[in-house]
Amino acid sequence: MRKAFVLLVPLALSACTWGIKLDDGARNVRTAWNGDVGSCKEQGKVTVSVMNRVGPVDRSDLKVRDELEVLARNEAAKMGADTIKPLAEPNEGSQPWGAYSCGNRAVEPVRGNTPPPPQNTAPQGGFETVPLKN
Repeated sequence: MRKAFVLLVPLALSACTWGIKLDDGARNVRTAWNGDVGSCKEQGKVTVSVMNRVGPVDRSDLKVRDELEVLARNEAAKMGADTIKPLAEPNEGSQPWGAYSCGNRAVEPVRGNTPPPPQNTAPQGGFETVPLKN
């Protein structure tokens, strides 16, 4: 019985995120973590929520925050916004977001297949970082 419980708990916890996906329209919605939306037009506010606990088990705070951001971006895209900003910290799996239209201030397009510029791989603190692939 214990073996079944140990196997089913991780499965149940992972099942919580299967349905939360970024919509195609939300891919162009950026998150203004720095709060810089002063020159943007407010489109509205949205509060999104996810399960932050499964029974007696708390879900990962990082996972909950990621899911809240995805849901907020999806809702902002439906409202015609291109930027979201968190209005408060998550509380019990719920978080309010502001939706804004900032026009040309949207996220720059992702580069194609060009590699990123080389980074400094000088040793820091006795460790050296080396890229795995070129």
